[in-house]
Amino acid sequence: MHAIFDEGAPAPCPAPFNLAAYVLAPATHSPEKVALAIVGPHGAERWSYARLEAAVRGLAAGLQAMGLPEGGRVLLRLGNGVEFPIGYLAAIAAGLVPVPTSAMLTRTEIGKLAAQIEPVAILAGPNVALPDDCPAPVLDIKTQRGFYHDAPADYVLGDPDRPAYIVYTSGTSGQPRGVIHAHRAVWARRMMWEGWYGLRADDRLLHAGAFNWTYTLGTGLLDPWTIGATALIPAPGVRPDDLPLLLRRFDATLFAAAPGVYRQMLKKHPQIVLPKLRHGLSAGEKMPETTRSAWREATGTFVYEALGMSECSTFVSGSPARPAPLPASGYPQAGRRIAVLGPDNAPVARGEPGQLAISSCDPGLMLGYLKAEAETRARFDGEWFLTGDMVEMAEDGAIAYLGRGDDMLNAGGVRVSPLEVERALMEHPGIHEVAATEIAVKADTTVIAAFYTGTPQDEAALAAFAAERLARYKQPRLYVHLDELPKNPNGKLNRRLIRQTHEAAHGPA
Repeated sequence: MHAIFDEGAPAPCPAPFNLAAYVLAPATHSPEKVALAIVGPHGAERWSYARLEAAVRGLAAGLQAMGLPEGGRVLLRLGNGVEFPIGYLAAIAAGLVPVPTSAMLTRTEIGKLAAQIEPVAILAGPNVALPDDCPAPVLDIKTQRGFYHDAPADYVLGDPDRPAYIVYTSGTSGQPRGVIHAHRAVWARRMMWEGWYGLRADDRLLHAGAFNWTYTLGTGLLDPWTIGATALIPAPGVRPDDLPLLLRRFDATLFAAAPGVYRQMLKKHPQIVLPKLRHGLSAGEKMPETTRSAWREATGTFVYEALGMSECSTFVSGSPARPAPLPASGYPQAGRRIAVLGPDNAPVARGEPGQLAISSCDPGLMLGYLKAEAETRARFDGEWFLTGDMVEMAEDGAIAYLGRGDDMLNAGGVRVSPLEVERALMEHPGIHEVAATEIAVKADTTVIAAFYTGTPQDEAALAAFAAERLARYKQPRLYVHLDELPKNPNGKLNRRLIRQTHEAAHGPA
């Protein structure tokens, strides 16, 4: 049997359609229910559905009053506060295209992105770097909040296939790529409700990630709101070891985080009492079985894993209705069409390894990369979008993750191109060559490491040099001087050999 999964297409997205209107529909039937609580050890800031929608539509009216062109891109430079989702949904409600970006990006990094995005406006938070020489008007927090009580704008309805938002991911070329998603992308997320979450309207879902991360934005906010549940987000400054208290105090029924957050919680809390928690959710990177087992022992609850990417969110997952048989990550969600392809991009037999591919008909798949038509075309072959993930499909359809087919790095669940890290470090006058790769420092923990040739450097000085040029999550945590870097017969860096040699010599702790 070929490694293809297809049990029928999902229901088509209704038209006309607006993502923000769809997400905030519970405001009409549950206006006083808590939609969002930003929680901390000393309390919570709560927003009802009615209050949230009023702020979104008020800000949307303010953006429309500025005369911004429909479809214009709005750059979001906001921290992990309620202003982020309000600004995101307000732009979409107004017929604009928000572009969320990490608050950790440096002025240089955001300047490069802004030159590509060409925003018509910027929503800015305090102490967040803004691009230099960008002519777009900047709305600070005070200005944004001033619009929240304005007369509400009508939602701009239209073709569900038109662009709704852009998220950034690291491209294999080392250049961050803007992934353009359609309004229909949020409709496609319905396949995750049963296929991964087991999501219900009475759920209280706590997500431990930052708002700008697509995992948090979708799983932590949009999906709970669409079904009428309550989203719980940790306040700025909350540490992983604070999370067990917040999960218990705010009666979380679902918990979502990257595997690294689970590990940090368990390190401080070997026993965690969470009487209301049904189960956990994990994505962003493969969860080690040691972490999953430790969580089960500490809490008595399962963790259900998902595979996905910025270009299509999650589409393979285990769920309460259908747990994944280990070591598989899960099953293709009902409504998806997925294949495992060989080197010729033809489906392999079940049980054989190959590259995971998604049908171009998937309603959750991106429209393309911003201003990168050639790179967009290169990711497709006939019907299939090529993910770059190597997997194996069992006879029953379960998908086991085998790793990346390229050298992309994983920084706490966020993919980082080694070329971007290397390019920044090559600006150092004492470095001749550099290779960035992932190194296992523990059985279940990896970090970004930089191997370089040239004059041996003080590690703290290199770390400071990188901090001026790279967001924190992209910065190497380990610097290793070598006399030379191994290359393949074509003269290309052999990052895999570098990693294997280092781990063989030092090994994970």
